[in-house]
Amino acid sequence: MTPAARISAAIEVLGDIEARRRPAADALKDWGLSHRFAGSKDRAAIASLVYDALRRKASATWIMGEGMPRAVVLGMLRLQRGMTPDAIAALCSGERFAPEPLSDTERQKLADASLEDAPAHVAGDFPEWIEPSLQRLFREDLIPEMRALTTRAPLDLRVNTLKVASREEAHDALPHLGAVETPLSPLGLRIAPSEDGRGPAVQSEPEFIKGWIEIQDEGSQLAALLSAVKPGEQVVDLCAGGGGKTLALAAMMENHGQIYATDGDARRLAPIHDRLTRAGARNVQVRTPRGGADAVSDLDGRIDCVLVDAPCTGIGTWRRNPDAKWRLRPGSLEVRRKEQTTVLDRAAALVKLGGRIVYITCSILPEENDEALDSLLQRNPGFEVMKANELLAAAGLSNLRPFVRVTKNGLQLTPKTTGTDGFFVSCLKRR
Repeated sequence: MTPAARISAAIEVLGDIEARRRPAADALKDWGLSHRFAGSKDRAAIASLVYDALRRKASATWIMGEGMPRAVVLGMLRLQRGMTPDAIAALCSGERFAPEPLSDTERQKLADASLEDAPAHVAGDFPEWIEPSLQRLFREDLIPEMRALTTRAPLDLRVNTLKVASREEAHDALPHLGAVETPLSPLGLRIAPSEDGRGPAVQSEPEFIKGWIEIQDEGSQLAALLSAVKPGEQVVDLCAGGGGKTLALAAMMENHGQIYATDGDARRLAPIHDRLTRAGARNVQVRTPRGGADAVSDLDGRIDCVLVDAPCTGIGTWRRNPDAKWRLRPGSLEVRRKEQTTVLDRAAALVKLGGRIVYITCSILPEENDEALDSLLQRNPGFEVMKANELLAAAGLSNLRPFVRVTKNGLQLTPKTTGTDGFFVSCLKRR
């Protein structure tokens, strides 16, 4: 496919997403199935265009004066990819499979493109209704922080110290990937995002198959490290899902002690078994809930550390899931807050005297972070929040201090300051 044909395809896919209100991944999959002539490079390039358009949907609509799929794609090419009006016009020739030529109005809008007078939710490309919450957290940094969430995310790898002695050894075994060491996590390797949207096939690498490396964003690596779990401890990963943080905890504990991995949705645990085997994690007991029963009820009051990777709106992952931001509704936030209350209360019952809850979200909304913990502390006055410097020192991550935003009850990290997904972490000790 020509570059112009790929632009036409991206416009078509965006139209499908809008008309059917469906996830971008589903629309792209269906497009690929109905256009089998498109090769893997074409599909990757089209997906990259679609996701970039979704990243800049509000600002592209602003500069073009309308939000139809064609306008959003044209505006994105100007704002996100830095193309000149002439370069965009060259793609829109109206020839076979190419978009129709630019109108005089479109060309003028592309030439005049400016976000100088745009409101914050447009300049930062996020839903207007969450602006008051974000303003409380970021204040004058709101637009730069949210613009950082419109960039493409790199591919981060975590070196599994159960299988390989050092990050350097894993790095040296994978020179063809062009990876560099992550700046903040001592276990991470980073592969820069490619222009065509095609990343390396990491999961087919012998080192991946042998369990030397796991795909894990640097932010998620740091969140696990901030739990400061130690060999010999009794740990519950209460929202384990596919097991990304469970695997990181097992390596930190050097396979000594016990991790109980569970999740309220048993289906989410399905991948964890194969991943544990590949990683060589032998101190993990997967507790799958059956028939709605609590899978860890026998552990109440016995646990040193409960990791709560809480269900949340996922705002911090918008670099990877840009269509999710436009599907987010106020009702979604309320649902997540109720789920957070439930899981925090369950965690509180598991922790023994002197133990701790490590609360993590991939959200940057105060309602899901500081306010969720305020509510827990009111219901459970026997807990106290660990101070930021103490939390960083306990994890051996004092180097993070210049990069974190200290909030009332925890630490907030964002793409603007760290290059990671946005996440929040707090540690609450039981007195």
